[in-house]
Amino acid sequence: MRSTIGIDIAAPADLVFSLARNVERWPVLLPHYVAARRVAPPDDDVRLLIEFVARRPLLPVLGLGVPVAWRSLTWSEPAGRRLRFAHRGGATGGMDVTWRIEDAGEGQCRVEIEHEFRPRMPGWARLIDRVFTRPIAGRTLATFRALAEAIADSRDLDASVPASATYPSP
Repeated sequence: MRSTIGIDIAAPADLVFSLARNVERWPVLLPHYVAARRVAPPDDDVRLLIEFVARRPLLPVLGLGVPVAWRSLTWSEPAGRRLRFAHRGGATGGMDVTWRIEDAGEGQCRVEIEHEFRPRMPGWARLIDRVFTRPIAGRTLATFRALAEAIADSRDLDASVPASATYPSP
């Protein structure tokens, strides 16, 4: 099964890529991520094995959620602004995930996350996609959009203030 979820972001693609590529910082940037812990040193191809834990919201108003854990071999492809995740073991073992961060012109970009999952058990991929993958990925994209747009807005604001501007002392 292949599924794709995407979002348009009013920020440059390079900014979004720089925010998203350091997966070990995700728990600092993404409130629904509890952990992203490196399990081993980088391999010969500079890929990292990371254990992730995120909360899948059940009752968001009350802040209640189910912890979801997985292990993934991760790497980035800077030339194409791609992030790659090859899930290893567990409920999502064998899942291949590709983030595509594309320039959309005029300081805009499009981010799409494609999940490809072909487990042996019929129906398992669809269940995992609907119950866990889409809710977590959707929240991840929405949070990166908010972060990137806030940074882009602050950069625009800084650029609009003349260097000669003076501010009164408090």
